[in-house]
Amino acid sequence: MQNTPRKGLLAKRIYKTRELYFFLIPAVVFYILFKYWPIYGLQIAFRDFSPVFGFWKSQWVGFANFQRFFRAADWFRLIRNTLSISMTSLVIGFPVPIILAILLHHTARKAFKRTVQMVTYAPYFISSVVLVGMLYVLFSPSTGIVNILLGHLGIGPFFFMGRNEYFVRMYAGSGIWQGAGWSAVVYMAALSGVNPELHESALIDGANKIQRIWYVDIPSILPAIVTMFLLQVGHLFSVGFDKVYLMQNPLNLSASEVISTFTYKRGILDGDFSYSTAIGFMESSINFALLALFNRLAKWISGSGLW
Repeated sequence: MQNTPRKGLLAKRIYKTRELYFFLIPAVVFYILFKYWPIYGLQIAFRDFSPVFGFWKSQWVGFANFQRFFRAADWFRLIRNTLSISMTSLVIGFPVPIILAILLHHTARKAFKRTVQMVTYAPYFISSVVLVGMLYVLFSPSTGIVNILLGHLGIGPFFFMGRNEYFVRMYAGSGIWQGAGWSAVVYMAALSGVNPELHESALIDGANKIQRIWYVDIPSILPAIVTMFLLQVGHLFSVGFDKVYLMQNPLNLSASEVISTFTYKRGILDGDFSYSTAIGFMESSINFALLALFNRLAKWISGSGLW
């Protein structure tokens, strides 16, 4: 009996704000059609799928496709390359937006601050195709500006885009250049919400700027840092397909072949749908497990997490 008034109150509140719920319909339809409905097709990871027989009539093979991946000759290389790129991008790239946001937040000259924000923010809107094209032009062994400058120093030339040992650094470095400004916006928004009285109290106690950053700014934006870290950990076992595939060539293939490009080649080019779906499902499952694990650790250490 006590729940009836609450249900009636909730219904009245929904009715009063029905226009807002109306605007949610496109987002709900999008997620149903493109996020949840495709989950129905995951069953082909456990079948020997044939378009002739369809989802339900194709032969059930259980975990054979998963076992096939781990019996392949290059499964370890694929996982090693994927984790190498992801870990390098995370370890080197994650602190950069935080440092950039803190430096800009404490910059007194507003014109300089706006200029740096624009310069660092703009690369985010460059497509992967254009970005990789820029890398090939800038780092060309014959006409690239980087090798020309190194030539004046008596070094090189180096074929950066064709050497295995440079691939991970090229990928991670270009990713930092492209995404640092965008990620810094989140931390700058969090820094704008820091209570000014905390800085005033620290100044009265004789704290310098570095001490105020360490003891006031960073603890205040720690929930934002944890959230951004967890979001990146959720993609630790997957590397974006488009950029890797565009940077890939026969000379750096042993370092650039990752799970996503392998899945594309076997699934789309070779038509082995069940095998590629099994690999993609395994990749997503590991990402979810890592996200749940690190979320639990984050809540235990800092008291904040995604859920």
